[in-house]
Amino acid sequence: MLILSRGARLTKSQDGGILLDLDHGVFFNLNPVGARIVELLQRGCDHSSLARVIGREFHASAEIVNRDVDDFLSSLRNLGLLDGSRTVSDPDKCDA
Repeated sequence: MLILSRGARLTKSQDGGILLDLDHGVFFNLNPVGARIVELLQRGCDHSSLARVIGREFHASAEIVNRDVDDFLSSLRNLGLLDGSRTVSDPDKCDA
């Protein structure tokens, strides 16, 4: 399962959001897509659920969404804000 670090906190706004890393004292500005991905991660969504929901909500092709979700999750991992791997989650948690 993809899990945000214990020190990660999301604050959403109409412009996207801010992801605060309490463990390192830094924050990251997120566009609306990034904020939504983090929100879905907090629900316990897996990669395929993330891509499906993001594609549907932002009207983007599966190819583009999969690549962009991969890149975003890789960035979170590199920053120490994400643990886990691609696993299947309960789709009902993600489609709400």
